Amino acid sequence: MRLKAGQDDNLLQNGPAVHDRSPHSPAPASWRIALPHSAAAVPVARALVRTALTEVEHTADGDTAELLTAELVANAVEHTSGGSPIELVVELMPTGCQVEVHDPDPAPPGDLTRPGVEPPDPWQEHGRGLLLIRALSSSCGHRPTGSGKAVWFRLPAVPAPRRSPE
Repeated sequence: MRLKAGQDDNLLQNGPAVHDRSPHSPAPASWRIALPHSAAAVPVARALVRTALTEVEHTADGDTAELLTAELVANAVEHTSGGSPIELVVELMPTGCQVEVHDPDPAPPGDLTRPGVEPPDPWQEHGRGLLLIRALSSSCGHRPTGSGKAVWFRLPAVPAPRRSPE
């Protein structure tokens, strides 16, 4: 499903996704959606990020944006109580994109903004998400919200390749 600029409500699998972009300026553009507090939220979040980047032909690395979004959403689902939905916010600006995941737990994510003391165990399936976010984003962090916290990352816009004159 495509998100159209200027539409207020678009259905995206699990509920309305709100897209806000002024028709008079190319950016910033933002999308916001409530996601279920379950593993089903991860592919929906990836799809929203992919759709947002495609819709406005943004040059941030889409594969990296999807991967890091999946990590943030999976962490929110796994490490917070399941009583309320989580929220995904995608903001696209000329300089890059920012993705935030809001969850109901006010506790900061461990080792997001500082490296862990010990490297992750190579034989474990878990424990690399925050490492990936730190390594692949241009910046990342968390902030308290009125109902918990927001964990975020930023990716820069990638300049379009120059074409040689023919």
